[in-house]
Amino acid sequence: MISFTPLKTLQNVEFRNLLTGRFFIVLAFRMLATLLGWWVYQLTKDPFSIGLIGLSEVIPAVSCALYAGHVIDMNEKKRLLLICNYAYIFLIGLLLIPAFFNVQMHFTGHQITYYIYGVIFFTGIARAFIGPIVPSMIPKIVKKDNLPNAVTLNQATFLISSVCGHAIGGFLIGSFGVKWTLVVIISLIFTASLFFWNLKKQHSEYKKETVNVVESMREGISYIFKTKEILGALCLDMFAVLFGGAVALIPVFATDILNAGAEGFGFLNAASDIGSMCIITLLSVVPLRKNQGKILLVAVAGFGLCIIGFGLSKLYWLSFLFLVISGMLDGISVVIRGTIVQLKTPDHIRGRVLSVNSIFIMSSNEMGQFESGLAAKLLGVVRSVIFGGTMTVLIALFVGSTNSKLRKMQY
Repeated sequence: MISFTPLKTLQNVEFRNLLTGRFFIVLAFRMLATLLGWWVYQLTKDPFSIGLIGLSEVIPAVSCALYAGHVIDMNEKKRLLLICNYAYIFLIGLLLIPAFFNVQMHFTGHQITYYIYGVIFFTGIARAFIGPIVPSMIPKIVKKDNLPNAVTLNQATFLISSVCGHAIGGFLIGSFGVKWTLVVIISLIFTASLFFWNLKKQHSEYKKETVNVVESMREGISYIFKTKEILGALCLDMFAVLFGGAVALIPVFATDILNAGAEGFGFLNAASDIGSMCIITLLSVVPLRKNQGKILLVAVAGFGLCIIGFGLSKLYWLSFLFLVISGMLDGISVVIRGTIVQLKTPDHIRGRVLSVNSIFIMSSNEMGQFESGLAAKLLGVVRSVIFGGTMTVLIALFVGSTNSKLRKMQY
């Protein structure tokens, strides 16, 4: 019998250290995403340049993801987590050069933008590894009957830090500028590493010399395609968020349509995460006990409708409300998808399955950012968001009608 006891799960000290470290590192990542979108748009005044941020990261991240899953399953996870953590500190530290020394070195706006793309390319490699590591460590830290609750708490931690990261990022940019916001981001990633040092080592169940790399990666892909519930959930995540990625264009809406300024941009950027945080907190106390597959499909379709509403809105408060509701619906789908993947995946292949999962996530988020920028250039900002929301609704209807196992899924 699956147990839903948040407080009991949080009594696990190692699980608390993992969540706290993840809180600080996601807080930093969200602040960085907020900063980069704002910084690049101010440098170029071109919405397509925002889309290129996502493309710069997703190409190396997706390219390395399958190999990263193999490495995670074959090696000690705590060590890999710390290596990725400090790699991020070094790479983000490189952004301090144009931020602090732009006047002395006479960088142009486009030179800084290309430099940012180059740095983000290398963070994409680190992300391919760090993304699957944390969720792959959870099943070894908590008992199986507490796993759904641990997944919910993990997602709640992610979303709370996302909300804070977006809002604080916007506030810091408006109050102290880009360079000091970068200093805060680097400090937060270092703080995360202090909690990761307190984790126990998690060694591989494999002997490296007996495992073929290509066969290992193929095994992870094969398992996902054989498990229709996982495949359907990941396809929903990938294609729905790919087309419904209106968040990528919030700097444009905040600056040119809603006239919200840097702080208004930060809160608007956090709106969907506020909704997600609220609903996931509720689900931690009152979990979904049946018909999770059907609820997932309805939530994704509702998310698409909210994106359409956001694209049509010209009022700040209404735009904020649409994003909050979209976040609530996305939060429901995040919990259901995450629980399906964890419950349906055996321990020995978890790193590889979660790496493929990360491909879907990275493809949807970063390629969604690129798609939004490209669509905005071709269709106009408002029409591109309406198009994306419409495609999200259609994808939910298609997956629901073709994947009966996901539609009937409950846990």
